Amino acid sequence: MPFVAMALIFWFLILRPQMKQQKEHKAKLSGLKKGDEVLTGGGFIGRIVKVDDTYAEVELAQGLKVKALKSTIVDVIPPAGAKPAND
Repeated sequence: MPFVAMALIFWFLILRPQMKQQKEHKAKLSGLKKGDEVLTGGGFIGRIVKVDDTYAEVELAQGLKVKALKSTIVDVIPPAGAKPAND
């Protein structure tokens, strides 16, 4: 019985939130579109120029475009005019 309780605690405190976070990240990646500002796993911030199933072409500076795996994109940065979450 104690092992079952430990497994349930492990499931609700660790595995379930992690699966939810992975699902949200997957939804962000599937919703990428041209013009979105993104943060890559390497710490670069750029704007999406072109997106396909596996890759995203990111413009890091004017005239500097790189092709990145969509899975290496960590976050989508909201536009500057967006309202902060705590207001």
